[in-house]
Amino acid sequence: MSDLDNEPVIRGENLARYYQVKQGLFSSSKTLKALDGANFALNSGQTLAVVGESGCGKSTMARLVTMIEPPTSGKLWIDGHEVGGMSSSAQRSLRNAVQMVFQDPYGSLNPRKQVGAILEEPLIINTSLSATQREQAAREMLNKVGLRREHYSRYPHMFSGGQRQRIAIARALMLEPKVVVADEPVSALDVSIQAQVLNLMMELQEELNLSYLFISHGLSVVEHISDEVMVMYLGKTVEQGSKSSIFSNPLHPYTQALLASTPFVDPTKRAKRVVLTGELPSPLDPPSGCVFHGRCPYAREICSQQIPTLKQSTVGHQAACHGIEQDWI
Repeated sequence: MSDLDNEPVIRGENLARYYQVKQGLFSSSKTLKALDGANFALNSGQTLAVVGESGCGKSTMARLVTMIEPPTSGKLWIDGHEVGGMSSSAQRSLRNAVQMVFQDPYGSLNPRKQVGAILEEPLIINTSLSATQREQAAREMLNKVGLRREHYSRYPHMFSGGQRQRIAIARALMLEPKVVVADEPVSALDVSIQAQVLNLMMELQEELNLSYLFISHGLSVVEHISDEVMVMYLGKTVEQGSKSSIFSNPLHPYTQALLASTPFVDPTKRAKRVVLTGELPSPLDPPSGCVFHGRCPYAREICSQQIPTLKQSTVGHQAACHGIEQDWI
């Protein structure tokens, strides 16, 4: 493997996205830190899973990586190019390298268009292929995602949820991207169909050397597909490392709570029970110190005063927790 293969296809350095939000007509605006200083690297052919509750910053990261929004601060590299230093025309051409699969297979496909037209649309906008070439590419992609070539002339309402998500995956692959951002791609599907779609994504990853940024609530889904895991809470990364290290040795109380709430048949995979109290705080008024301290069963005085930093642990991955640092957890 060459050095080029080891180069991350996407890398974020202190990546942040803030919004100014007004809560009333005469009130002053507040800063919502949707993503607050994320560092990550996604290598070619691998999957980085971003996990956490709603409001933790997962979808914000997806919008930054797909260049829908610019970061407020920090740096983002895609395919070796720093996005912030590029012209708008250069960014447009780079967008082809990053495509997205959305959560809802029912809302993400235009019901008035045939499947063939849906798949060909990215080619019409971004390539100079002829109509015959576009049709051939669309039919071949349908076959690649496990659908029949004759499905080309059907409408989305004629398909099941799992089939629609296959169509959405096919659309994302039409421009031969290097990275696919998958935003909860199986959460709207029946459990029996989820494994089929995940297996398809893994087969396509191996065949096309794709990289996935995989966003999910469910750690059981993440265990099936990821190489690296990034656990987020209220815009901050609380634990980060390889899938095997995090699943075998979850350090942060929040990660332990997520694992404890995930059903596993194998008793050796069941994490120790960590019960969270209270609700997720408002991102407009986050707690002082560690943002998780108000719900943490191990919290001490220092947790409400000082923000913990992400540090390497003795078990091989990073965690941001005073209790881990000072060995009371």
